[in-house]
Amino acid sequence: MLLRNAKIVTIEDQDSYGLIECGAIAISNGLINWVGADDAIPAQYLEDTPNDQIRDLEGRLITPALIDCHTHVVHGGDRAVEFEMRLKGASYEEVARAGGGIVSTVKATREASIDELLTSALPRVDALLAEGVSVIEVKSGYGLNEETELNMLRAARKIADHRAVRIKTTFLGAHAVPVEYKDNPDGYIDEVCIPTLKAAHAEGLVDAVDGFCERIAFNTDQIKRVFEVARALGIPVKLHAEQLSNIGGTKLAAEYGAHSVDHVEYATEEDAIAMAKSGSVAVLLPGAFYTLHETQLPPIEAFRKHGVPMAVATDCNPGTSPLASILLTMNMSCTLFRLTPEEALVGATAHAARALGLSDTGRIKPGLRADLAIWNAKHPAELSYRIGFNPLFERIVGGESTAV
Repeated sequence: MLLRNAKIVTIEDQDSYGLIECGAIAISNGLINWVGADDAIPAQYLEDTPNDQIRDLEGRLITPALIDCHTHVVHGGDRAVEFEMRLKGASYEEVARAGGGIVSTVKATREASIDELLTSALPRVDALLAEGVSVIEVKSGYGLNEETELNMLRAARKIADHRAVRIKTTFLGAHAVPVEYKDNPDGYIDEVCIPTLKAAHAEGLVDAVDGFCERIAFNTDQIKRVFEVARALGIPVKLHAEQLSNIGGTKLAAEYGAHSVDHVEYATEEDAIAMAKSGSVAVLLPGAFYTLHETQLPPIEAFRKHGVPMAVATDCNPGTSPLASILLTMNMSCTLFRLTPEEALVGATAHAARALGLSDTGRIKPGLRADLAIWNAKHPAELSYRIGFNPLFERIVGGESTAV
């Protein structure tokens, strides 16, 4: 395939648009072979590409396909009632301590079969794919027992059998303390979480290990025990940290070379320095910030100052971020967190790929996967600027055009 006469956002240096005003992309065997100015296409690509595979895009915009690097799309039930509770004044922490929050989703998830979990997840996946997404990270964490945690990961893996998308699975057994271990979180970590992690790894279901490090969830010592097992198994880690308070999760994650630290509203400049040294990505989740009516902004200037890469993601989940729009996420990262549209797009492509440990996607560069999004847009800022409007023209995954 040869795509011609397009405005191309390469993001080649992972820090800017890298815009080619009138460019072309040559693709074969699922990879990008060449990218450059339209008037400089090497003769071999013009000669070797069949005429019906040479496409004039009439000035449309091409970006790397988008990546949602933090989701909880596989789960049972919903939490619309808690949404109403919060609107009546209850805080997220109050809802959780009253038996709601994450734990309230556990019963429905435990009762669902793998096929039911898959079926309920696909509409959320479809919403993301319709906005140009080619990679979705999916976490467990609503089972909190071995059988259901494994079933969540199995269901997540099956998504790629039904849709043209890459799925990266993350074990999040340390998400909440289940009712049966209410007064024994250490027992849950040692007797359920860690054995389940080992079982999931043995079945080949785990790409990364995550945890929720907050006062209403697990402390740093408990998360550290999970991370030690992950390290022994050779699995990379990431962490929900500093969303509601600062109890040292970011520094712990940095010590373990985490791919990412997510939420980070209460992170400090010292935390940013630690992340810069470890190479960890700050994953910003404006959907949760918006839904929870939070006011503590992530330390964006500290991340910029110290060169911490910033990704953006939906955090699509049933409770605190029922958001299945990566485009709206990009807009919210600009309007709520004051990212620039350029930072938002890089955050949903190159930096999102880095947050998942992926080096073969997220940019437009020879040798990388041909994962592309073609837009009815003239400038990349439009992707963050519009609200409730989807300009996607076509999605290409692994060099294959997919239906929008």
